[in-house]
Amino acid sequence: MSTRWYPLYQRGNPQLRVFLPNFWMKLIRPTHEQPPNVVQFACSMEMTKFDVKNYLEKIYNIENIVDVRTRIALGKTKRDPRAGYVTKDEDTKIAYVVLPKTEIFKFPDLFPNESEDEERRKEEMKSLEVTKENHRKFLEKSKNRKGIPSWFSI
Repeated sequence: MSTRWYPLYQRGNPQLRVFLPNFWMKLIRPTHEQPPNVVQFACSMEMTKFDVKNYLEKIYNIENIVDVRTRIALGKTKRDPRAGYVTKDEDTKIAYVVLPKTEIFKFPDLFPNESEDEERRKEEMKSLEVTKENHRKFLEKSKNRKGIPSWFSI
């Protein structure tokens, strides 16, 4: 469902309208231990269980959803130390999507382990050394040509 309002009738040559939903979902890492076939999402407050299931089926082509459960997580309340008033963060809706027992969801590893990171760092250092050497050669070649721009060379 969209909160955008469009007139039903428009005189003349009406423009083509595209109705987009105001729904969004974000994969989040679970705070507590979950079974391997449960995936946790933060979603917009207007979404129902059926909307979550349809969203995953239509957009991401996930056909085998067993169950969807939702809950509303209350936002944190904070007291301002100077003024003394209380502020509250927005509430969020958490959706737990249960897949079949045969499927296992593994949260993506966004930060690779140190061994791969070390190899990448070595490659970057090697390319940096090559760049430094090329720049030193360029400076050696043009040290007797003071006042002439670098782009004006053969």
